[in-house]
Amino acid sequence: MPSPSRLGLLPRHLRRFEPVIQAADPGQLIVLDMHAAGEPVRIALAGYPELAGDTILAKRRAAQGFDHLRRRMNHEPRGHAGMYGVLPVAPSSRDADVAVLFTHASGYSTMCGHATLAIGRWLADCADGPSGSGRSAFKLECPCGVVDVEADGDVTAFLSVPSFLAQADVTVETGRFGRIACDVAYGGAYYAILAASALGFRFEATDPAALVRTAHDLLVAARSQVMLDHPGEPDLAFLYGVILTDDASPADPETRHVCVFGDGQLDRSPTGSGVTARIARDVARGLPGAGTERRYVGPSGLAFTGRCHDRLTWHSRPASIVRVAGRAHYSGLGVLIADDNDPLKNGFEIHA
Repeated sequence: MPSPSRLGLLPRHLRRFEPVIQAADPGQLIVLDMHAAGEPVRIALAGYPELAGDTILAKRRAAQGFDHLRRRMNHEPRGHAGMYGVLPVAPSSRDADVAVLFTHASGYSTMCGHATLAIGRWLADCADGPSGSGRSAFKLECPCGVVDVEADGDVTAFLSVPSFLAQADVTVETGRFGRIACDVAYGGAYYAILAASALGFRFEATDPAALVRTAHDLLVAARSQVMLDHPGEPDLAFLYGVILTDDASPADPETRHVCVFGDGQLDRSPTGSGVTARIARDVARGLPGAGTERRYVGPSGLAFTGRCHDRLTWHSRPASIVRVAGRAHYSGLGVLIADDNDPLKNGFEIHA
């Protein structure tokens, strides 16, 4: 793959719009919209200042100094509660070809699998060379570490950072369900994982809105009770989301789940880092069939595939490298404008 300095901002079939980017005012955000399995990805092509920092996590902290731009890009009236963003930044790791930060409506995440799949297609389509030139591979630096990404048309796959079961059968006290047990697993971000049936729900027969409310309640409770200690970086030690699964066994070829993250956002996709965490959890527990390739279906009805690619010891604990694959598609290209006298120029949120 060509070096990042030789990449255009737009994929080949959209390069006729490059004059729009070149003519944009400094205060305007130029964004490329994509989705993977229905979950949006808004890539900031221009309008963000260069973020200072010797490490990717330092750049992540620096981004918080320009948080009005995150809100402008993700929040209403230009975005919505489920909007996800990508900020391309200069790599800090010598191993990386490209680096990114991930944003969402309530902050900044450490890993985003669905966005990584979209980034893979975007970068491959921006590379020099004839259309349809084939597969592209590169190393992408994320806040959680460097991941290997491979794109072939609209199908992208990535290999995760070392992922692991952090806490098994941890007890969380909830007002509604009493004391419940869940697993906490890391797939670039930390997730609490349990079957919806453990809470008395039949996954397939339950209103998705009820599952979302329940997962958010559990997320709030677990964040106040589960103490996390990432072995490599303190900035990564926080509970990002809750995953409620069906009752499929790891040997079944397909499984469904919902993931709620941030301040209660629902991931429309199967959540790439959540799939990673589930697989790492199942492998660590030694469940029959764990780690073999299967389909993980999210709320949109579309799937990512995932399997254990390798096993290793990482910081004195067993861990897995997980391969996640899915399709990404383009959905828009725009200039986000903020009028100086607009009281909502930096966005707003409504929590129903």
